[in-house]
Amino acid sequence: MKCMERDFCTMDDFGLDGKTVLLRAEFNSPMGPDGMILDDKRIRESVPTIGELEGSKVVLLAHQGRPGGKDFTTMEQHAERLQRYVKQDVHYVDDIFGSHARSDIVRLEPGQVLLLENVRFYSEEVLDLTPRAAAGTIMVKQLAPLAHVFLNDAFGAAHRSQDSIVGFTPVLPSGAGRLMQKEIDSLGEALKGGGEVIYVLGGAKVDDSIGVTKNVLEKKIATRVLVTGVMAQVFLAASGVDIGRPNVEFLDKNGLMGEIPVAKEILQKFGDRITMPQDVAIDKDGKRVEISVKLLPTDYAISDIGHETIAGFSDILRRADKVILKGPAGVFEKPGFAAGTRDILMAASNAKFSVICGGHSAVLVDKLGIEDKFTHVSTGGGAAIDFLSGKPMPAIDALKAAKKRMTERVGARAR
Repeated sequence: MKCMERDFCTMDDFGLDGKTVLLRAEFNSPMGPDGMILDDKRIRESVPTIGELEGSKVVLLAHQGRPGGKDFTTMEQHAERLQRYVKQDVHYVDDIFGSHARSDIVRLEPGQVLLLENVRFYSEEVLDLTPRAAAGTIMVKQLAPLAHVFLNDAFGAAHRSQDSIVGFTPVLPSGAGRLMQKEIDSLGEALKGGGEVIYVLGGAKVDDSIGVTKNVLEKKIATRVLVTGVMAQVFLAASGVDIGRPNVEFLDKNGLMGEIPVAKEILQKFGDRITMPQDVAIDKDGKRVEISVKLLPTDYAISDIGHETIAGFSDILRRADKVILKGPAGVFEKPGFAAGTRDILMAASNAKFSVICGGHSAVLVDKLGIEDKFTHVSTGGGAAIDFLSGKPMPAIDALKAAKKRMTERVGARAR
């Protein structure tokens, strides 16, 4: 079995035709003020897995938003969007595990897909549970007996230890869907090192980027880390540069001042492997003005990296064997301040192996029409960051444990 070649099973390891497959997908999508889906990329990313199950009876579990949020809504639109992209008949039921949902599952025919209601409408779904505890919840007890196999394709939620993510793995043969498999393989390759490995870390979520920086430098995975975006401001401040009052106020307002001492410690240990901007673009009354870092402080907001830095970073990226990029280099939504993010993405796309870690960078890659130039564009922002930071990944750990149990059972029968 191919399952024996990995520490988790995939779709290749099960005979799925005619079987009822519980598939946890990641359909969580940005919603507009009118309650309509703005971008269905995550739904489209699940199409290869669902399409490959055309001979199966597919029961989809997914969530949208968080309780209390404006995007916390039903899955009806998601079913309509999915129907545009797959050949199977897609149905939606406004029930998760009640009699209505269960009777619809029993009536499923091969080639049909049933999308259950938003699993976060069920209160136990938002709890942090161990797989064994989750297996004892009502949802798992009601749905598991109706299925033959559980597949997890929701990498975007793989850092959560929630009911629909880990609860079915102790009680059903379980494996990764194609998207989950691709995410694990691609991000796993990003953590192997080998050759010139460059991490480009930017954006405003500095604590995430710092976690990745520490992991890839301490384990000697990254040859070099290039810092951009707000991450660059923190590291410049940590190196002793006065970045100016408006930028210090921005860090303070967003609770990022506490990251400066952490960045200082990283610089003391790995300063020779961290590259900071040489120039920046400030927002001077709406106009882009570039100044050398040597001319800081400034009375204006730093909103991008400058062209000298763009050229230097781009040259490093073009010569890299692997590039892993997370977060924009500046406030790319503002006219005149997208150059750093755009040009860095274009340069990164020339690397032999390249991964984009979701979020705003993935959106811009899509807008630029260069997604096919990257080895992988992750669907999981927080999940990808946790993976690259070396943090526990409950969904993946649950699949590994399921594979171990299956192997032990096969071995016991052979004896």
